[in-house]
Amino acid sequence: MRAGDFERAWAITDRDNARLSRDDSHKHEGPRHQQRIWRGEPLRDRRILVRCYHGLGDTIQFSRFLPELARYADELSVWCQNPLIPFIEGLDGLKRVLPLHDGCPEVDYDVDIEIMEVAQAIRAGRDLIEPIGPYLRLPETSQPNCESLIWNGRCCTAIAVGLVWEVGDWDKRRSLPVSLLGRLAMEGVQLYSLQLGSAAQVASTIGAVDISTPDIIALGRRIIDLDLIICVDTMVAHLAGALWQEAWVLLHADCDWRWPSSGAASIWYPSIRLFHQRHAGRWDEVIDEVREALAQRTAEHNQRSRLSI
Repeated sequence: MRAGDFERAWAITDRDNARLSRDDSHKHEGPRHQQRIWRGEPLRDRRILVRCYHGLGDTIQFSRFLPELARYADELSVWCQNPLIPFIEGLDGLKRVLPLHDGCPEVDYDVDIEIMEVAQAIRAGRDLIEPIGPYLRLPETSQPNCESLIWNGRCCTAIAVGLVWEVGDWDKRRSLPVSLLGRLAMEGVQLYSLQLGSAAQVASTIGAVDISTPDIIALGRRIIDLDLIICVDTMVAHLAGALWQEAWVLLHADCDWRWPSSGAASIWYPSIRLFHQRHAGRWDEVIDEVREALAQRTAEHNQRSRLSI
C-alpha cells in the first residue's frame, strides 16, 4: 500500500481472510484495534455495519470509501467516534450514523466490517483513493467562525500558519520539540497553535497564538481560516487533507505505511506536502527545510499582495 500497488495489497489480504475464515476464534474478541472484522463475507444488497475501531485520523482517511460502499449495501450504518459524527453524516448514501461506545451497536445488520477494511472489500484503486477535491465538508452552523481569532493582532499581509507538534501515546517518534518550531517565526508569518493538552501551554514561547479547540468541527473551521497548516503525523493532517486545505506534514524517518518513504506528494491527500527526516531523530534538518520553504512561500505571498494593490 505504501508503494501504491493496491491490487497486490488486496490479494495479500484475500489470502489472510481465507485463513481467518477457517479460524474458530471469535472476531469480536480482544482489543478492538486488533480485531479483523470482515472475513470476506458478501456485501452486496445486505445491511452493512461499519465499525470505526482505530483512531480519529484513520476514520477520516478511510471515510472517503463509505459512499462507494453504500452503493453495494441495502443499507449502510456507521458506528463511529462521536466527535466525527457531524462529518460522517454529511457523506452520501448512509442510512444512519451511531456514536461508538464500549457496548454493542444498537442496530440490526447482516454483515459488519471495520472502516480500514473497506478499501480492500470494494477493491479500491487509485480512482477511489486519490480524491479530486474535499470529501468531507463542514456542517452548517449558526455559530460564527473563528476568523476574528486569527485576524486579531495579525498584519493584513502576514501568512497565518497553524502548528501541531505533539501526538498521542502511539509512536511518540512522530512528535518534535516545540522549540524547533520557533525557527519558523519570521517577518510576514503569524504562527498559531492548534495543539491540545498541556503542550499547548508553551505556544507563547515560540510566538504562537493559541487558537486550539477540542471541538473537531471548530477545528475544521480554524483549519479553513488559516493559510497553511504545519503539523506532525496526527489527526489534524488527515482533517486538513480531507477538507482540501494546504498542509505541510513532518514525518519521522520510519514513517507510517500510509505515507511514502520519500518524496513530497501523497496519493491520499493531494493538498498535503510531505517533509521527511533524512536521519532518524534529526528534526532540526526537517525544520531547516520547512523554514526555507516557508520563506519562499512568504516571498511569493508578498509579491502577490503588492501586485493586488
